[in-house]
Amino acid sequence: MNLESPKISVEKSPQDVFDFLSDIKNFELLMPENISKFEVLDDDKFLFALKGMPEIVLKKKETMPPNKIILGAAGGKLDFSLIGNITKVNDTQSEVQLEFKGDFNPMMAMMIKKPITKFIETLVTSIPKSI
Repeated sequence: MNLESPKISVEKSPQDVFDFLSDIKNFELLMPENISKFEVLDDDKFLFALKGMPEIVLKKKETMPPNKIILGAAGGKLDFSLIGNITKVNDTQSEVQLEFKGDFNPMMAMMIKKPITKFIETLVTSIPKSI
């Protein structure tokens, strides 16, 4: 299952956006209002939970400064990635798009598609306000 957020314009350079997303503490600023738990576990790993959903641990898996950062599931039963793509518009402006990639059975995919789509849209639209 591959889902993409809308591209969002950010009045910051790609490096500034990359630096912001590379600091996993900042993901707390991007979370939706219905977050019930957020905890930094170490420099590249955090745990979060949304009301009514299980806890999810994300770990920074790969970075390609200043254009891409890949977070992946750290343990648990589900294997997925959250990819931040950063594109330079000019020296002071970037576009950011989040991608969610996961390998799920059709029933699971059907159940989680809408909440995951809403979640990544919330994350990406929070970036310009938070950075």
